[in-house]
Amino acid sequence: MNAALQVSRLNVAIERIPILRDVSLEVPAGQMVGLIGRNGAGKTTLMRSIMGLLAFKAERMLADGADLQRMAPHALAGRGIGYMPEDRRLIPSLTVEDNVMLPAWANGIRDAATRLAWIYEQMPEVREFSARRAMQLSGGQQKLVALARALMPGHKLLLLDEPFEGVAPVLRRRLTEVIGGLRKQGLSVILSESDGAHSADLVDLSYRIERGVVTVG
Repeated sequence: MNAALQVSRLNVAIERIPILRDVSLEVPAGQMVGLIGRNGAGKTTLMRSIMGLLAFKAERMLADGADLQRMAPHALAGRGIGYMPEDRRLIPSLTVEDNVMLPAWANGIRDAATRLAWIYEQMPEVREFSARRAMQLSGGQQKLVALARALMPGHKLLLLDEPFEGVAPVLRRRLTEVIGGLRKQGLSVILSESDGAHSADLVDLSYRIERGVVTVG
């Protein structure tokens, strides 16, 4: 089976302190993979490293066969890779739709209108509050918007960092529905969570991370 993402012997140090140690993992094409670990275990560092937002050393870092180590972070959008950070990183003063469209404007995504229509089909509620400013939304609603923004470039591979963290139960269930639907449409997803409570029924396989070391299961 082809791999949407291959990471081999990834090492990250911050201020000379090792954070990730010889991390290797794979996301098979069209599958959803869980990354389970407590807060501080290294989940966000791993996600940010894959996105090129942190300096790292790796034997291999491939997305659909392309070498991510040779790409600038902004180039990943052109490879169909989207990232939903744990803290959402929305621009509060912009409307919901403008936040969703930011990756398209920044990266010249030509089919942005088509992708926006598809995103609204997946999450009609985002269309409903598309004209509101991001600061006017609840934390759970902002998570939906952050997912929608990640989907603008992320039509092949999605990195979702703690999508269920701090979300009310109703919106958590809705996020679960949406993410489960993405898997059915063939997207490859790596999803991090502290304990796997909400992702257990979504993922095809899981990795566990503890003190910067990743193991299968």
